[in-house]
Amino acid sequence: MDIFEGRITSCGFSSGDRLVIGSWKKSPFGIFADIMWAKSDGTKVLIAPNKEIGNYISSMYNFDIIKIEEIKLEETQNMIKLETEDINCYFEWNKGIPFIIKKRPLWFVASIEYFFGWLMFRTKTHGKTKNGKKEWYVVDRLSKLTLAKAFIGDKNLGEFTDFYPKANFGFSDPPKMPSSVLVRSHIK
Repeated sequence: MDIFEGRITSCGFSSGDRLVIGSWKKSPFGIFADIMWAKSDGTKVLIAPNKEIGNYISSMYNFDIIKIEEIKLEETQNMIKLETEDINCYFEWNKGIPFIIKKRPLWFVASIEYFFGWLMFRTKTHGKTKNGKKEWYVVDRLSKLTLAKAFIGDKNLGEFTDFYPKANFGFSDPPKMPSSVLVRSHIK
C-alpha cells in the first residue's frame, strides 16, 4: 500500500481557475509538492516535480496537460507558498478543526467518514482511481483558508472563492469551501 502524508490546499479564484496543492511530507517518492490546476476553460493541468511523480499521479487522475517543472516550496504550520515556471501562489489558513481519533481503520473512512464527508462537504473519502486502485483519504485536520493569492505568469487570478465548479480530476473533488486539509492518502 502506498501512503502519502501531508496537506491538500484548495480553492477557486474569481478568474474561474481552481488550484489544488499537494504538499507531501512522507510518500513513496519522499518529500514533494504537486499542483492540480483546473483552468477557467475546463482544461486540467498537472504540474509535477519530475516524470516519475507525474506518471504516477496521471495514472490515477484525469489531466489534459502534464508539465514537469521545478516547484519551489515554503511552508509553515498555517502558510504555504509555491513557485513554478507558470504559477506563483500563496495561502494562509486558520487553526482549524482536528479529528480527535488519529488512528481509524480504513473501513471506517470508507463508510462512516464517507457519509459525513459527503453530507457536510460534498467530498468522497474513498473511491477508485482511473487505473482501478482503491484510495482512502484519512483527514486529520480541516482548516478554512483566510488568504489566497495566485498568479499565472503576470495574470492575477483575483479574489479567492469556493472551489466551483468541480474539477473532476478523480473520484473526489476537494471541499467547496476554500480549505487546507492535513491528510493521509492510502492507495492500494
